[in-house]
Amino acid sequence: MFPPLDPSSTMPQPFSQELQLALQAVRDASAICQSVQAEISPESLEKNDKSPVTIADFASQAAVCRAIGDAFPNDPIIAEEDSRFLRDPENEGFLTKVQDAVSSRLGACDAEQVCSWVDRGGASEYSSRFWTLDPIDGTKGFLRKEQYAVSLALIVDGQIQLGVLGCPNLPITANGKGDGGSLFSAVRGHGGEVRALEPADAAPQPVRASDTSNSAAARLCESVESGHSSHSDSARIASMLGITNDPVRLDSQAKYAVVARGEADIYLRLPTRKDYRERIWDHAGGVILVEEAGGRVTDVDGKPLEFTHGRALESNRGVIVANANLHAKVLSVVQEVLGSVESDA
Repeated sequence: MFPPLDPSSTMPQPFSQELQLALQAVRDASAICQSVQAEISPESLEKNDKSPVTIADFASQAAVCRAIGDAFPNDPIIAEEDSRFLRDPENEGFLTKVQDAVSSRLGACDAEQVCSWVDRGGASEYSSRFWTLDPIDGTKGFLRKEQYAVSLALIVDGQIQLGVLGCPNLPITANGKGDGGSLFSAVRGHGGEVRALEPADAAPQPVRASDTSNSAAARLCESVESGHSSHSDSARIASMLGITNDPVRLDSQAKYAVVARGEADIYLRLPTRKDYRERIWDHAGGVILVEEAGGRVTDVDGKPLEFTHGRALESNRGVIVANANLHAKVLSVVQEVLGSVESDA
């Protein structure tokens, strides 16, 4: 059913069929998102019109879930969307545009097929083998025509086994410009790679996290939106680590990608409130990429992220991503800062 993996790849090959499927599905979804994003106008941004990201979000999920469901019909998919919005008669115009977006990449399909593909992502409970998908991670970045990602991961017996991140606006090389976007992938035990989104036979290159050990020389990566992570706490942590470089701010799991390839050394997703738990699709694809590139990922208590509780990381608070040399020190400082914040509350 699938073409063979690129023979130049240093990848697998356990899960080789799944990897090939995931690469093509995320490539298709990324192309759909690119075509929708290209239509965003300054006028729509001024009007705070979020319809483009809505269309791309559903179309991306339909494309990926179609591929997984056809190839692995017994695999549940935990994804962000369902078709209720699209099936509302008042939103018929959205459904038509989603259908057009999917058809433009994958060939003719009808509205009911699109809705059924979206609903393949409706699983919510943990199972011994499942996929998790964020069809567009970084919606505000998408609308600003900045960074966003399509994130897909396969989890087996509670452990992420492979992940693919499509980053349509992130250049292949650090500090590169406008080269068509990046497709990152990782399989447990076999390292991380990046290749061009197009063409499909683009040669992969390995990615490695930095080996920076002096925290003062590190670069911190954080969300553009302060609502996603506490910027004030991040600034305090950076000060205590002696970091003087300006933070690298970008949306989505593209942050995992820049840490994985050594463009930044630390990424913090700090709790903004005590009761909030991260969603698994916001992290799974990026976590395995950083780990396979030689970095470390834990929560703010130093625990590994647990993907055994359905849609949320119920047993974890926040996320700390860093290269292997810096993680322990960063964790210690984060715990000191967050402990003092709680004591002041």
